[in-house]
Amino acid sequence: MMNGMNMNKMMKQMKKMQKQLGEEQENLKQQEFKGTAPDDMVEVTFTGDKKMTDIQIKPEAIDPDDPEMLGDLILTAVNDGITKVDKATESTMGKYTKGIPGM
Repeated sequence: MMNGMNMNKMMKQMKKMQKQLGEEQENLKQQEFKGTAPDDMVEVTFTGDKKMTDIQIKPEAIDPDDPEMLGDLILTAVNDGITKVDKATESTMGKYTKGIPGM
């Protein structure tokens, strides 16, 4: 009988943690993260679930004689934005996954 009570308590705790986890994930999705290239030549905006919602390119970043530079600036800004999302996700969600193998 005692073992069954412990199991019920554990299941309630798991459900509570699952609800908190869902709320944290939803909160992250609502946040915006900005990624930038040097001198803010390119700025991208992501949601917490890594969907890009905006890109701003300064006119001086567009050099018709050097399209590769614009590509590099965009890549830098996108990677910066994704890194910021990843860090926020780890900071927020890491408390739920610490100690779980493979997480």
